[in-house]
Amino acid sequence: MQLLLRSVRVVDATSPFDGQVCDLLVVNGLIRQIGTDLAVDSDVRVIDQPNLHVSPGWIDMRVLAQDPGFEHKEDITSVCRAAAVGGFTDIVVLPNTQPAIDNKGTLGYIQRMAQGQPVGVHVAAAITKKAAGDDFTEMLDLHHAGAIAFSDGHHPLQNPDLLLKTLQYLYPVNGLLMNRAEETKLTLFGQMHEGVQSTLLGLKGMPALAEELMIERDLRLLDYVLSTERSEREPASSLLHFSTISTARSVDLIRQAKLRGLPVSCDVAVHQLVFDDTSLAGFDTNLKVNPPFRSADDVAALWNGLSDGTIDAIVSDHTPQDAESKNLEFDMAEFGIIGLETVFALLMTHNRNLPLSQLLDKLTARPRQILRLPALTIEEGQPASLTLFDPAANWTYDRTVSKSKNSPFLGQTLTGQVIGTVHQGQLNHTA
Repeated sequence: MQLLLRSVRVVDATSPFDGQVCDLLVVNGLIRQIGTDLAVDSDVRVIDQPNLHVSPGWIDMRVLAQDPGFEHKEDITSVCRAAAVGGFTDIVVLPNTQPAIDNKGTLGYIQRMAQGQPVGVHVAAAITKKAAGDDFTEMLDLHHAGAIAFSDGHHPLQNPDLLLKTLQYLYPVNGLLMNRAEETKLTLFGQMHEGVQSTLLGLKGMPALAEELMIERDLRLLDYVLSTERSEREPASSLLHFSTISTARSVDLIRQAKLRGLPVSCDVAVHQLVFDDTSLAGFDTNLKVNPPFRSADDVAALWNGLSDGTIDAIVSDHTPQDAESKNLEFDMAEFGIIGLETVFALLMTHNRNLPLSQLLDKLTARPRQILRLPALTIEEGQPASLTLFDPAANWTYDRTVSKSKNSPFLGQTLTGQVIGTVHQGQLNHTA
């Protein structure tokens, strides 16, 4: 395929063309030429529209594909289509399927299904069998078979010995452990953030302490491993990654750990930057998520964590749920929001004065570094993994290509529109 992107503004801090408006010629999956007023043959496809921006392709570190086992909620094909619509060229899928991605057979199934899709699909394989938190999987075999990271996904590791030994296994091979911090004994039967609002609504609360205790525990265990293990190679990036942090104290704990030099990183779900616990006053089950929406002060702290670099990545935490799982009383409904198609628009619509380049770094360079993926940059001769977007365009999110519809944003007009992606030489989803 030959494609010319005409008069696009480059947003890529690693590129010599960062901030410039220029033409990009893509030929056979590579950026062949960058310049102004490039002349091309008539058979070259040209994308030319006002205020078009381009960046290296975005990656989402936390996606529940629901395939295999729950294909009525989502499957690999539909989740990849939703990711491309949302501007992503790569996604990391969680192991919480049926059967779980806990062996090379299931990992191979995902890898085969991912072939020919409009996005690259990477797998976070399970740490424990069935992601149940009991017995270890063959992590080293899975690592060599192509698992990009290890996580029990939506199931936080409760056993400290399991987490400790996982860090010890992964440290010598430069692997990555991704854990969602939650002491589940403190959140049992919880429905929302514990606070004034949960009391007013009569819903059992999930205390911030449940997340913060686990982060403190995991950091202590990480410190212990680094002090006792001897490896010829230091971690290239993070050894321990906290998924979907949600409280001010969590941000501060990770900030202090980074200052001490610990190889730790974290991400935040985009919806945590938009809502606080007062949003649940209407008992909308599409707003029921875990971790729950916290206080307004917590939301402000999350934005500050993005600003100062404590929070490394922004994720969708895409969790498809069918109508039967959501159209229930609030305390009976399942947790989760679909979010692949709206990550960028929510960041633009609700941005608290963070520069565009800094927000995109949380979707591009930094997560790729954490995941040990090759860096992408917009230069001649480099692979053309690109996202095209207009940060100022208004559009209405009136339909989803996901199989599930559990989004609180359907019907809303948002700012920041994805125009398309270029992945493996193919142009996908032109708005």
